[in-house]
Amino acid sequence: MADDLLVIIPTRGRPQAVPALVDAWNDTGATADLLFAVDTDDPELAAYKAHAAELKGDGRIRFTFGKRRRLCGTLNQQAIKAAKQYRFLAFMGDDHRPRPAAMPWDARIRECLSGGPGIVYGNDLLMGERMPTAVAMTADIVTALGYMAPPQLVHLCLDLCWLDWGKGMQRITYLDDMVIEHMHPAAGKATEDAGYVEVNSEQQVSADSAAYYDYRDNGGLAADLAKLRKLVEEES
Repeated sequence: MADDLLVIIPTRGRPQAVPALVDAWNDTGATADLLFAVDTDDPELAAYKAHAAELKGDGRIRFTFGKRRRLCGTLNQQAIKAAKQYRFLAFMGDDHRPRPAAMPWDARIRECLSGGPGIVYGNDLLMGERMPTAVAMTADIVTALGYMAPPQLVHLCLDLCWLDWGKGMQRITYLDDMVIEHMHPAAGKATEDAGYVEVNSEQQVSADSAAYYDYRDNGGLAADLAKLRKLVEEES
């Protein structure tokens, strides 16, 4: 089905991720659309634009360039737009890489989400079932909530919210054999760069953790789960 699955990748300072992800799409036979969301103040903007020009003929791959909103802000902006067109929406970081399997990862996402509102995630070879560092969901979740992740977050703890949503609506699936590898310094698979230093700083960890606990414990999560449960009821 055309316009069924879009993977949104907010990216900054890592233009080398573009060809690596395109290779991963090709290696896995993926037909999902791929959107790179790039900041216009990115120091590597020229390199991103060069990749965009090179890939212009690939109908699966698009770029968008806009002001910096940080990861959560950029993801929400693009997801809200895309929810009007796509049936399923996914997030990957620019350091995630889907890996080949007997059944392509994007086909498994479609299969798992075809039954109605829900969330699915695979094995990132770092956090595994404990945390959906990359995630896919039905677009009606984004439409119902008005965002793909709580907007008070900046970069961290989005995955905790997705886990809360999926468990709370009893519509979450973990696929251990669907590998979307997280090439993260914590796994020894990347070196620290300015982006990792910024988002893993004590200040950012503290701010996003506080925002998550406030969302979880002071009514935000409860309000969102009420909307999501209603969505499930309407679809059943």
